[in-house]
Amino acid sequence: MRWQKLYKLTLWCQGIYTFITAVWPIIDIESFMFISGYKTDLWLVKTVSVLLLAMSICLLINTSSNRANLPVIILALLVAIGMAYVDFYYSLNNTISKIYMADGFVEILFIISWLMILIKNPAFKRD
Repeated sequence: MRWQKLYKLTLWCQGIYTFITAVWPIIDIESFMFISGYKTDLWLVKTVSVLLLAMSICLLINTSSNRANLPVIILALLVAIGMAYVDFYYSLNNTISKIYMADGFVEILFIISWLMILIKNPAFKRD
């Protein structure tokens, strides 16, 4: 079924994308700030990174399953919604760099994918 391919692809893409963006400030905060802008609270950047790292690993672990996992979909969808909100709201209010809007557009793609999976997957249809 097509929704199963989209499910696995979205798990992989969001999992890898989030893993890379979460690990980056942990490994090299200087290059991260060069691209994303100066940060005053490095502990907060790294805290968010650790939380996103945990979520990304959850998504990547679930790529081995052939069944759609509703709690994983809800987690991934809500994280994407939250990240998109933060990216656009704070970029447009000049609190964070405009580069975060690029991430916001990626998060919107994840949101669309998860919503399509929820709509198209027969296991999630209500009678």
